[in-house]
Amino acid sequence: MTSGTAMRDIAVAAAALAILIAVPFLVHSPAFLDYIIRIAAMSLFATSLNLLVGGTGLVSFGHGMFYGLGAYAFALLMQRTQISLAAAAGCSLVISALVGLAVGAVCIRLRAIYFAFVTLAMQMLFYSIIITWQSLTGGDQGLQGGIPRRVLFGFDLNSQFHLYTVSAVVMVVGLLLLRHVSASPLGATLRMIRDNEPRTAFLGVTVWRAKLTAFVIAGVFASLGGILAALFVSGAYPELANWPISGQAIFAVMLGGVSTFLGPLAGAAILLALGDAVTRFTEYNGMVLGLVILFVTLGLRRGVLDVLTEALRRRRTGPAAGAAE
Repeated sequence: MTSGTAMRDIAVAAAALAILIAVPFLVHSPAFLDYIIRIAAMSLFATSLNLLVGGTGLVSFGHGMFYGLGAYAFALLMQRTQISLAAAAGCSLVISALVGLAVGAVCIRLRAIYFAFVTLAMQMLFYSIIITWQSLTGGDQGLQGGIPRRVLFGFDLNSQFHLYTVSAVVMVVGLLLLRHVSASPLGATLRMIRDNEPRTAFLGVTVWRAKLTAFVIAGVFASLGGILAALFVSGAYPELANWPISGQAIFAVMLGGVSTFLGPLAGAAILLALGDAVTRFTEYNGMVLGLVILFVTLGLRRGVLDVLTEALRRRRTGPAAGAAE
């Protein structure tokens, strides 16, 4: 990534953050602010998954383990210790990185469907621990009593506006960091592995090390999304670590597109909006969402943002190609 590209990304992120902070003054809807907070958590989760899926060619069915791990580690630290909120979040991310290192050391040596199913098995193992270790996790009832929302850098997170602002900042900064990872030499190496792993190894790249690094980074950012989710629901519940949450992230990536960096963000926004809208009219929301996914995958064959990006590219290059002819 050149310095000019980095500055452009920072400028875009700053503009997006300014718009997000202005939203509460323009849209006086608590439900809409809650929707943005949920997007913040899900977008970090889905974009971190796309670092593996679209960036490395590793399809993980168990990425939700890190989402749930971040939520539970953060909630337990907040409930059972007196450390600051920032320290609890930092410790949770370190825990997630260590777990990612251990789990990734096993999983990244497998390929294709074997990698996918072993990651799913790891998530189900983690979910089983949550359900059975009731004295620590609360079992199937989750952590009761809520999370003490302490003040963070002057922001009282008991206020919805302050929680919204912190979530917006975390989302924008987190996505910016993931963007820098994607555009870094590591990101280029991961794309080489995705396209042709044997040739990448022949060039002298230690493939397993690059994959493991990507796995750990993806796990940390997924946990960051889990921390936001725990703050939003003021607790941690088994649903945050069960296998359907991984499915939601995969659906978000598919809906938005794997080839565009902001695809998972767009997919998360679409998925959550669809879920809210469908739930109002029918109890068969799973069926409706499944039909939408089928339409996107079979009809468009790519994510929504991938299709729009390709259409804009053709529109720009069309006149130039015509002039050249």
